[in-house]
Parts: sequence; structure tokens; C-alpha cells
Amino acid sequence: MHPLLTQLFIICPLVFMAGFIDAIAGGGGIISIPAYLFAGLPIHNALGTNKMAMCFGTSVATANYIRSGKIYFKIALVAALGSFLGAAIGSSLALFISEIILKITIMTLLPLVAVFLATQKGFGRHSHTKILTPVMQFLLSFFIGFFIGIYDGLIGPGTGTFFILAFTGFLGFDLITSSGCAKISNLASNLASMLIYTFSGKVLFAIALPSAACAMLGGHLGAQLAIKGGTKWIRLFIFLVLILLFIKTAYEFFI
Repeated sequence: MHPLLTQLFIICPLVFMAGFIDAIAGGGGIISIPAYLFAGLPIHNALGTNKMAMCFGTSVATANYIRSGKIYFKIALVAALGSFLGAAIGSSLALFISEIILKITIMTLLPLVAVFLATQKGFGRHSHTKILTPVMQFLLSFFIGFFIGIYDGLIGPGTGTFFILAFTGFLGFDLITSSGCAKISNLASNLASMLIYTFSGKVLFAIALPSAACAMLGGHLGAQLAIKGGTKWIRLFIFLVLILLFIKTAYEFFI
């Protein structure tokens, strides 16, 4: 079998799964990036190719959320602006900040977030946005996008999940609306990173384009499940993503 076909045989099913999970709860990169590395891609090619594929997958998922009316556009676009700027800065900071410090921070925060979700059964079931003024919503959404965008530029996996949790926790959105807004914000940060990798020649188009098709199919099906299934599915997949991200980070830290 041709080496490229062997790589696609490994990558495509996992990228489909990544697109599916990412459309529901974020965190698709936890699955897709190891898939590219396992198939033999160098790290920077894996990151660049993944960004392009997930941009397409997130675009399809975003379109599904838009059609369902589950996005507050003004809030999502402000957060997307912050996310784009943050991701550009984060990509630059990645050269200077110790990855060990970042991983320790993640391993500390993830169990706390999981415990919070387990004990707060009503978290994200209903929106309560009226407690915030429009100005406060815009400010919070920009800084949510900016700081999570920096994280996306620095590390990446779990970005969509953190967007969902932030939109629900700080802005009071239900989990479905938060997931819809997260798609636009995450798309912006992905686009910023993708442009950098593309102009640097790190995107392998022969792999990125088939992967993008798989991510798009997974993104469509995942978004449909989230929209029709409600918050229970999103909560379930958020737990799954948090567990996978914790295991991945701990493994990379200790091994």
C-alpha cells in the first residue's frame, strides 16, 4: 500500500471522531493531533495540517448551530475577535513560556472543573443572561476569547471545551448556546493559527484535504446530536474531554 494511503487509513477515522466530539464539546485536537503524529508526521506538520482540517470541520458545525438559532452573534463575534488576537499572540509566546508550567496548570485545573460540573447539576441547563448588562457581556466575551485564544496558540487541545465552560460560567448561557458560540470563537483562533502554519509551509495538503472532509462529516453529525440531544449530551462529552485531556497532559508530563 502506498505510504500516503497508509497514513490516511490511520488518520481519517480518528479525525472523523475528533470532528464529531469537537462539534459537541470541543477538544477534538486531543484525538486528531496524536493521530497525525502516530501516522508519522513531524510535529509542526501535524499541527498545521490539523488546524486546516479542523477549520473545515468547525465551519460545518458552526453552520449547523447557526441554522438552529443557537448562537448569540454579537457576543460570539466579539469573542471571535479576541480569540483571533489571542491565538496570534499565543503562537508567539509558545517560543518563550515553559511548557512544563502550562501542563502543571492544566493538571491542577481540570480535576477542579470536573468536580464542579459533577456537583452543579443545573450548570448550563438554562440561560440567565439578564443579570449582565450588554456592555459587561461584550467585555467578558472579548476577554474570554482573548485569553482562551492565547491558550489555543500555546497548546491547543481542549480549547472548544474551555470556551463552552467560560460562556456558561461567566455569561450565563445554556450549554447548547455556549457550544454554538464556542464554534465561532474557536474557528477564529483556528484560522489565525492555520494562516501562520500555511504561510510557513507546514500544511500537508495531500493529507489535510481528505482529513478536512472527515472532520466536516464528523462536525455535522456531532452538531446535530448536540442540538437535538440537549445539554445532557454536551455535559457527558465535556466530562469525556476533560478526562482525556488530563490523561494526555499527565502522560506527556511524567513520561
